[in-house]
Amino acid sequence: MKIEPIKAFTDNYIWALHHPTQQRLCVVDPGDSQPVFDYLEEHQLKLDSILITHYHNDHIGGVKALKQATGARVYGSVHDNLDFVDEALNEPESIVIFDDQYQFEILHVPGHTLGHIAYYEPHRQWLFCGDTLFKAGCGRMFEGEPKQFYQSLQKLAQLPPQTQVYCTHEYTLSNLAFAESVEPDNQVVKQLIAESQQRRKQQQATLPSTIASELASNPFLRCDQAPVIKAAHSADPAAKHDWQIFATIRRLKDNF
Repeated sequence: MKIEPIKAFTDNYIWALHHPTQQRLCVVDPGDSQPVFDYLEEHQLKLDSILITHYHNDHIGGVKALKQATGARVYGSVHDNLDFVDEALNEPESIVIFDDQYQFEILHVPGHTLGHIAYYEPHRQWLFCGDTLFKAGCGRMFEGEPKQFYQSLQKLAQLPPQTQVYCTHEYTLSNLAFAESVEPDNQVVKQLIAESQQRRKQQQATLPSTIASELASNPFLRCDQAPVIKAAHSADPAAKHDWQIFATIRRLKDNF
């Protein structure tokens, strides 16, 4: 199945999942309806379903218009209580799209928001994780507690290394700049910076990432590594547990 990013706003990606044999489409987190309508018209597709990871407007702003125009089935978090959701989901439930061809496991990953969910396709190892995990970063902690957010990230870190990570913002270069400040000798980070700069020069997305790449480069998944611990201790010598290291690194990123 082809998976493509539809650009929205300044740095959002609405992920478009194509049915392998039919002119049908599923989209993830359509914060704006017009780019999706344009994409449907350009490719002569019918919108089949909409997956929502959390309630922030840059992820749901286009849902009502798309649903009204196409009749697409809408999936979202049971915790968010959105009135336009047809099926409210929570871990450990699963859903199928495109006539049972693709099955997504629901992962509850609170931290960015309390109700945030991710969609994981275990057979093809695709992860649509919204704003929980970014390439070389993670979302801001708007509602959750540090320990809770850290546990959510650890849940994603346990997925198979080859899992394709489809997050919803083009924050890669700024995230990598911070990652390099935390681990200045990390050669994977340096390589990713060079690759990502080249992709952005060509107006290409830097995504998807992989879990393996994130484990090697993302400071928020590396809170047990000596350079990350050292960076955290420079700001908070009292930070001891992994989740406290995470909390300190997250505060440093907020002010980077």
